[in-house]
Amino acid sequence: MTQIRERTVLFADLRGSTGLFETLGNAEASGLVTQTVSLLGQAVNECHGNLIKTLGDGLMAAFDNPRDGIKSAMRMQELLLASSLRADRMRNMFLQIALARGEVVEIHGDCFGDAVNVAARLLDHAGDGETVVTAEVVHGLTHAQRARFRSLDHISVRGRGEPVHIYVLDQGRGDAAATQFGDVVRAAAPEGIRLVWQDLDRVFDLDSMPIVLGRSTQATYCITDVRVSRSHARIDWQGSSFSLTDLSYNGTFVRFGAGGQTLSLRRGACTLHGAGVIGLGGPPSDTVSPTVRFEILHVAEAERAPALLRRGP
Repeated sequence: MTQIRERTVLFADLRGSTGLFETLGNAEASGLVTQTVSLLGQAVNECHGNLIKTLGDGLMAAFDNPRDGIKSAMRMQELLLASSLRADRMRNMFLQIALARGEVVEIHGDCFGDAVNVAARLLDHAGDGETVVTAEVVHGLTHAQRARFRSLDHISVRGRGEPVHIYVLDQGRGDAAATQFGDVVRAAAPEGIRLVWQDLDRVFDLDSMPIVLGRSTQATYCITDVRVSRSHARIDWQGSSFSLTDLSYNGTFVRFGAGGQTLSLRRGACTLHGAGVIGLGGPPSDTVSPTVRFEILHVAEAERAPALLRRGP
């Protein structure tokens, strides 16, 4: 039987399973991943959703309303965290979740439609442990639930002509994002950020956030290098600072200042400050990997930024 109705579609993707196969072997790793995905499916049932299908190391589900979808996403993160606290082998596994709402076509227990496609593509824009949703999902939440989401503004989604306004569930990371270099000294509020890769020299103001760095032609800052993922990293404005989140398989690396230590973001995030370089797919010291120079701009620094960047970090 075919039905057409409004649904909230959820995709969840379990990251880190590749490492399990390397350390545990195929049989044990397959059993653990299957068990974990089944556990996540319990969160769908608990929140009155329909488990549409499992996808190897992930799943797809649908809900009648956004509130139940968000509750299920939060419950999934809780269940995975509890499992990782009980078992060391689960500590390097993380969950990415994306939700979209719209009209879907239901045929023989499966779902099709724009909301399905958007939710699946949004996983490319989610970091480990992140839940990203469309504006349509946020609009259907209670006031208390909406307060937990931070706008990422409009992002180009692969396969869709119009940009999609998305939000991320704020898990209190904010200024606590790791830098490994102690407390960041806050200057006057930044006005923007300059990025330079080869001849691609661009300045982004706060209204341009978020910035997606990637190989895709739909990325905000397109870097045409085979070591760069389609959506490799994302720069957000979090109210008082810029945050860089790795979205890739090969990793994102940041070096602050001249000859400073290099921070590996492997699906993590950090706060950007001052000036430095971002290595995509390899550390800045790797001459093969593309590196992007960045500088946080303030009003008084805007005019001298090009000279600073030409000298390099």
